[in-house]
This record gives sequence, structure tokens and C-alpha cells, in this order.
Amino acid sequence: MNYIGSKHSLLPFLHENIEKITQANTLPNKPTFIDGFAGTGAVGLSYKKNGYSIIANDIQYYSFVVNNGKFFSLTNKNKLKLQKIIHDLNALRVPHNSHISKLSSFFIYNNYCPSGSSKYKRMYFTDENGKKCDAIRSTLNTLHNTGKISTSEFYYLLWCLLEAIDKVANTASVYGAFLKRFKKSALKNLHIELLDISNNSILSEKNNTYTVFNTSIEKLLSTPEFTLSTQDNILYLDPPYNQRQYAPNYHVLETIARYDTPLLRGKTGLRDYTEQKSAFCSNKTVHSALKNIINTVIQNKKKNNIKYIFLSYNNEGLMSPKSIQEIFEYFGKYSVFTKTYNRFTAQKRKNKKDNTNTVIEYLHCLTLI
Repeated sequence: MNYIGSKHSLLPFLHENIEKITQANTLPNKPTFIDGFAGTGAVGLSYKKNGYSIIANDIQYYSFVVNNGKFFSLTNKNKLKLQKIIHDLNALRVPHNSHISKLSSFFIYNNYCPSGSSKYKRMYFTDENGKKCDAIRSTLNTLHNTGKISTSEFYYLLWCLLEAIDKVANTASVYGAFLKRFKKSALKNLHIELLDISNNSILSEKNNTYTVFNTSIEKLLSTPEFTLSTQDNILYLDPPYNQRQYAPNYHVLETIARYDTPLLRGKTGLRDYTEQKSAFCSNKTVHSALKNIINTVIQNKKKNNIKYIFLSYNNEGLMSPKSIQEIFEYFGKYSVFTKTYNRFTAQKRKNKKDNTNTVIEYLHCLTLI
């Protein structure tokens, strides 16, 4: 899945420098790694494979599904079961357009496909792929509600669907808008595959665990029940860097994940995302948002045992490196690492004075004393 700000290509940089500070790999018992803005889980999964217990959190529900799906351990037993289910899902037949235009159960077709969304003729998916998505999504609910698949299997299969539908989406990588003509990849048929994460046996080891949450990191850290027995724990933050909110850029995936038939507005069919807005996307609130997280950590330090806070941020973000340094130095010991990398581009940059393709990534570190 193409994802804004994915740290997949920066994993060696992150691991090398986080280890320099924490020296965690030399400890007999590794700390818990808390991924506060988990996204599609690249960073948390990489630490899971290295034997850490993981807390993955994100305010977007599709992220909650993706992380649960990626952390799911395939075994010889459940692999055969899930292969059969995926085969049956791909074989589902869908009715003709005229038979489903007024059925709310086909929400994706009725709102994100040209024939279904007659008023706006939205072109996120072809009619056939939209109908197929609806049929699969409804079937997953039925399988889960009748107990034929477990909750873990449900999230895994839903993740497989999200990955598959993203491959045939008629967008420029994100869902802020659809293309006016169907691109070649969008004309392919929706087909779910059995997804398998490499080194799967490592993910199922008993000495490390994973837990996925769907809330803001501040609320999670301040929850009375959120207590960690491990020591010198690591909080990794990868918040939005600019005014671009994640919710409207992935609203279609959010709707498929929730399948909650929300009220949509405008030509692009946005769902309400008031509760998912990030304070990191505003010049007025971004600095206070970072301070709030640090204060929450400190106020609950006896039960979360967090010693290290790492912040991924680049040179194009709303906060300057200097302002981040000043905030971190106020609370404890500060250090920073940098790396130049190629930017993510969903589409051609327009009206930009600086049209360079490289960005400087900063890994800011706060060690609480």
C-alpha cells in the first residue's frame, strides 16, 4: 500500500540510531516499543521481528486493521482455512448494476463508482470492483458474526481486502480525489491474495507480544489501565509533518474498513473526520501537541516506564529543528540524527519554488532522566 510518510526505506537509519541511544539489544530483557502513530506498521513490525514487545497505535481505524492483519501469525492449520475462504471470496458473484443501485448494503458501489454514484459519478473504482468489494466486505462481516472466523482472522482478511482494493484504486496514490479517467491498474479485476509477512515464525514467538490500539496517543498513555511491566521503554512518534491530514487522504479505506455507511459530502465523498483531526497539522497547535504528549508521558511515567522518546520529522515540517530541540531540552537530554532521502510524491509538485526530490529526515531523541 502506498502510504504518505512511510518509514520502510528509513528502517536501517532508525534502528541504527535508536540502538545508539538505548543500547536495548544488549539488555537481557528488551523494553516495549510503542509506535504512537503506527500508520501501516512498518516501524513497529520491524521491531517485532527483532524480539520487542510492541504497542501499535493510530487514530485511523484502517491503520488499526492493517496492523492487526500484519501482526497475525499464519500457521499451517489456519493457512489452509484462510486460503479456502479467500478462494471463495474471489469467486463471489455480484448482481447487475440495476439490481443494486438502491441497496444500502452495496455502499462502496453506490458511493464510489461511476454508475452507483449517479449525482457525482465518482470514479474511485470501476463498477465491478466496487460491487466485488461490497460483496467481500459484507461476507467478512457475516463470517465473523456467525463465528466462522475469529476476530484475529477477520482483521487479517480485512487487511488482505484493503491491500487488494488499493491496488485497483483510480487515484494518484491517495484518496483525496479520484482520476477523471480510469488508469490501467484500476481496470484490473479486484483479487484478494493470502498475504504473508516474512520471518513469520519470529512474529509468533512467546517472548514478545503485540497489542494494537485505535485512539490518540495522549489518550492511550493517560488511560489508567495502560501499564507496562518492562523498563526503559521506547516511545516512537511519527506524526503528520504538515497541514495535510491523513483522514481525508485515506477516507475511502476508512469507510471500507469500518463499513459503517457514513454520510458523505462533496464531489470526493468525504466522510466526517472531526474526531480524527491531528493537532500536528496546524501551526497554531503543533508545538503544544508535542509538549502535551511529553507531559502525558511524564505524568504517567510510573506505570508506562518510558525512558526514551524518538520523533521522526523532516526539514519541511511545521516545526523547525530548533523548536523541537528547545522543547526536548526543556524536558531532558537531547540528541539528533539526520539522513537525506527521496521524497514521497503522490503526484507532480506544482507551484513549488523548491522542486528538489530530496528531504532531510531528523530523528530527534529525548532521554528522560
